[in-house]
Amino acid sequence: MDGGLPAADARIEDLLDAVSLSGAELRRAVGRFEGGTADMLRHSVDTAERAFTELDACDKVIDAAGLRGEQAAERLRELLERETGEGIAAELDALAEAAEGVRQALATSRLLNRVLGRDSGAGAKDDSGVEVPRLVEAALPAIPSADRDEGDYDDFLAMAADREAELVPKLAAAHGVRVRQVAAHLIAVVQGAAKTGFADEQFARASLAEARAAHALWRRCLAKRRRDIGR
Repeated sequence: MDGGLPAADARIEDLLDAVSLSGAELRRAVGRFEGGTADMLRHSVDTAERAFTELDACDKVIDAAGLRGEQAAERLRELLERETGEGIAAELDALAEAAEGVRQALATSRLLNRVLGRDSGAGAKDDSGVEVPRLVEAALPAIPSADRDEGDYDDFLAMAADREAELVPKLAAAHGVRVRQVAAHLIAVVQGAAKTGFADEQFARASLAEARAAHALWRRCLAKRRRDIGR
């Protein structure tokens, strides 16, 4: 003996950590019940009802997370359109908390389904294999260059003024496209995760990582626009 809990007791202790059922109720549920047949059946039914109530609560957590994700996508859309740096990171942090709540709910659901003898039923770990779309800066439209043959100019000031008049509108247009493209990608990623209620753990984790990467890319695009056209 290594002093650890027997397998059955360890299973019960795991469940105690996950749900609010009492130890006595769980021991009855797995067959360690001391009493008559009628009492055993009554307590078994009570325990099963409690387990199904917990499963319903898990489903509600997932539904709430999906709604939270949809609402966050709309708030992010507004913040990105206003080009304010405040609030975006907080929204992404809140989504990470919602995804963690779903992860815990799914773990509880899987454990309860094992106790109820429904290993292949609801609560099985989702592994859809759906990939999160990625966006890197190299895929964005190129920024126009100011390079041009200077042989056509005898007056340096005239050349500079001509180039500025010609280039600034092109720079503004290119930077605008880049900023909008990254913003649209960030929103699409959040919406994609929200549609699943963050119930696909791997997809949710990858989506949140990509959303944060898109936020960082969006900020870099704004900084480059300010560098090139001052706004």
